[in-house]
Parts: sequence; C-alpha cells; structure tokens
Amino acid sequence: MTQQSSAIEPSVHPLSQPPARAGLGWGLVGIMAFSFTVPFTRVATHDGLSPLFIGSGRAVVAAVLAAVALAVTRQTWPTRRHCVRLAVVAGGVVAGFPLLTSYALRSAPASHGAVVIGLLPAATAVMAVLRGNERVSRAFWVFAALGAAAVVAFAALQNGGLGGWHWSDALLIGAVLAAAIGYAEGGLLARELGAWQTVSWALVLSAPLMIGLTVVSVVEEAPTGTPMQWLAFAYLCVVSMYLGFFAWYRGLAIGPMAQVSQVQLVQPVLSILWAALLLREQVTWPTILGGVVVIACARFAVRARLGGSGTR
Repeated sequence: MTQQSSAIEPSVHPLSQPPARAGLGWGLVGIMAFSFTVPFTRVATHDGLSPLFIGSGRAVVAAVLAAVALAVTRQTWPTRRHCVRLAVVAGGVVAGFPLLTSYALRSAPASHGAVVIGLLPAATAVMAVLRGNERVSRAFWVFAALGAAAVVAFAALQNGGLGGWHWSDALLIGAVLAAAIGYAEGGLLARELGAWQTVSWALVLSAPLMIGLTVVSVVEEAPTGTPMQWLAFAYLCVVSMYLGFFAWYRGLAIGPMAQVSQVQLVQPVLSILWAALLLREQVTWPTILGGVVVIACARFAVRARLGGSGTR
C-alpha cells in the first residue's frame, strides 16, 4: 500500500513522530481493553458456546467491521509483500491466540489463564528484538525476566503449586507464542500501513478461513448461550478482536516495542480483578501481593528501556 486515507496517518512511517511515552499510553489503553478478554472468554465457554465457535466467530464479526471501515475510508489493497506479513499477523492474533485460549479456558479458571498469558510481555520483547532489531539494556532483561518469573509464581499460587499444570497450560503457552509473533510483526507493519489498517487487513484476509471454521462449529454444535454469554461474545468480537488493536498496534508502532510490550504485565492483574468481580473467583492476599510485584517489574522494565536507545 502506498497511499492512506487523509483521515488516518500518512503511509510512510506514520507513527514515527510521537514521543516514546505516547507509545506506552496507547499500549496501556489496548491492555485495558484486552484485560477483559480472558474473563469474558471464560464466561462465554463455560457450559455455553463452543470454543471453536468463539475463536472463529469473533474473527468473522470483527472482519465484517474491518471490511466496512476499509471500504468507507477507501483504503487501497496491500501489496503482495504486505499480504505475506499480514498472514503472519493473522496466524498469531486472529486465529492462533483466540482459538487456543478458547479451548484452554473451557476447563481452566479465568484467573489461571490470565497469569499464564502474563508470560506474553517477555515473549513479545524477545520477538521485538529478533524481528525489529531493537536494542535493550541488560537491566531491561533482568526486570523482564523477573516479571515473567513473578507471573509463573503467580500462576502457582492460583493453582496450589507448579505441579498442577495441565493440557490447558500447553494451549495457553501456545497462545502466548502465537500472540507474541503476531504482536511483533503487527507492530512493525503498523509503521507502514497504520495501526487500525493492519488489524483490519489481517482480519479481512483471514476471513475465508475463519468463516469456514465458524460454519464447521455451527454444524457440529448449534451455538446456544445465555444473554450474558452472548454479551461476552460480543465484547470479544468488537473490542478484543478489533477495537483494542487500534490502540495496541499504535502503541507498538510508536515503540520501542520491547518497552511497550512490558505494560502487558499489568494485564493478568487486571484480568484477575475482573474475574473476581464478574465470576466470583477467589482472590487471596498472596495473589494480590504477586500482582503488586508484577506491576513493579513492569514499571522498572519500562524505566530501564527508556534509558536505552531504540534500534541497533
């Protein structure tokens, strides 16, 4: 794509001008939106909608919204090179993460899913360094590693010990890897296409596959759920799968991605709070203490990264 709508950013590095702290702000807005994803996925899947329907159906609804937005603003089609990279984004955040988490959260508590997914900041930082050639300080890696370790300990406290890992944890870790790849590639691509355009094109290009999976899910099991489950599904479609990425990819595009990714460390804390309020899941004082440690690690990692340079 060589030209963007005048209503959005210009096409060449559209997000290169804002200061780095703006990236943190946009990233935090995205994380606030994403923090409801795990609790609402748990609501929708628990004795309700099938994981395949939730994982694929939310992408179909979001793709319709994306197609309308692209058509109204008259965006030109991405180039073949961009399409290949958009396929990577779609594989990570449109298909991989939603499907894997939907299946995992049919049996795993929302609070447990939230803390395992808390490994995502460290994974995204690694992908940012590998894919985006970002340079990070030794202190950044220390605090990022401490944050990841705190998340694992956090999960152990929720599960009664590290020995309580199950197949759902493997699915959640797979979701983390898929999302980290999709986040890093999407953040880089957003610098060329724009933030909302990146997620929009990824949704539209993956729509045929996701429509097929949705049809399969409906044939296998007709979707039935309570009004609350359908409301949760609607949030997953509109916010988790689409609008949340407007802010998140904008934050990653402003970057540096390794730094912005660390605001994700507050996501498990927020998700557990929502799980306690919405699902009545128990939150203990050790869990609260663990959440404070995780947030502190995120803060120190961001401060350490602010002291370094952007790329090598």
